[in-house]
Amino acid sequence: MTQRGKFITLEGTEGVGKSTNLAAMVDWLNRQGIAFIQTREPGGTPLAEELRELLLAPREETVHPKAELLMVFAARAQHLEAVIKPALERGEWVLSDRFTDATYAYQGGGRGLPLALIESLEALVHKDLQPDCTILLDLAPEVGMQRAQQRGELDRFETEKMDFFEKVRATYLARAAAAPRRFHIVDAANSVEQVSADVVSVLDTLLEGAL
Repeated sequence: MTQRGKFITLEGTEGVGKSTNLAAMVDWLNRQGIAFIQTREPGGTPLAEELRELLLAPREETVHPKAELLMVFAARAQHLEAVIKPALERGEWVLSDRFTDATYAYQGGGRGLPLALIESLEALVHKDLQPDCTILLDLAPEVGMQRAQQRGELDRFETEKMDFFEKVRATYLARAAAAPRRFHIVDAANSVEQVSADVVSVLDTLLEGAL
């Protein structure tokens, strides 16, 4: 019987350096000779990527938080059934840029939707399936937004006010405190090299089976 693969997620607010550290994680997985797939949320399948575009595109129409939440979970349901679950069952590791913790942070913390509502959709879409390891890149929102603005054009979420991102960060940290065995907080204010080294150190420990 094939051993189930590991499910690793990378989380954080805007401008924390997820792209850079995802590359470091991919390099680590390749060096270890581990079979894996890299994916992202929202996204990961053609349908989910279309929903991602709808979610991120700036628009004049105000998107109701509940509509936003349902689109997020619609994309996640497709992503899980078509990509994540099959890969894990094949024994491959799954490396995902964001997962349901982001929904609690952005739609729960940022938008103020009831956590019970998110919990009900989480139970419907993926029940007991949770990441084996979640790395949270933590950074003061004002610093993160300065970095995001330097990248160029902002998406719909990146144009939110600072108060929104303060709530997102607070929710992430609260979730990390509630699940210390799964979450591993990395200080994203450090140098690029140090942050990547800290991320890889978490993966080293995961491989050793100590997490």
